[in-house]
Amino acid sequence: MPITSERLSPLQGVLEEQFEQLTEELTRLTMHSTTPEVIGYDQHGLEAQIAATRQKLAETTQALQRIASGTYGLCERCNKEIPPERLEIRPHARYCVPCQQAVDS
Repeated sequence: MPITSERLSPLQGVLEEQFEQLTEELTRLTMHSTTPEVIGYDQHGLEAQIAATRQKLAETTQALQRIASGTYGLCERCNKEIPPERLEIRPHARYCVPCQQAVDS
């Protein structure tokens, strides 16, 4: 059973806010890609920060797509419900804890 709408709405709001913040951050970082020292990075550090921001943005986008498709809150591996407490901590979570541990090992 997918997550209830009363729990989904605040999580969707968090994800939408994250999406906006990450988009702004990625824009800021890429604008300074030729002058990384202006924002306090060396070239390697800036490239790493851009890659990390892109990854977070992709995870957030995928979570918003799962909301739109009605599959948000379901583990992509076992298809069981991801506990709402986990989603509150990691709103972009794709797996329940046991499946996340299996994927990570």
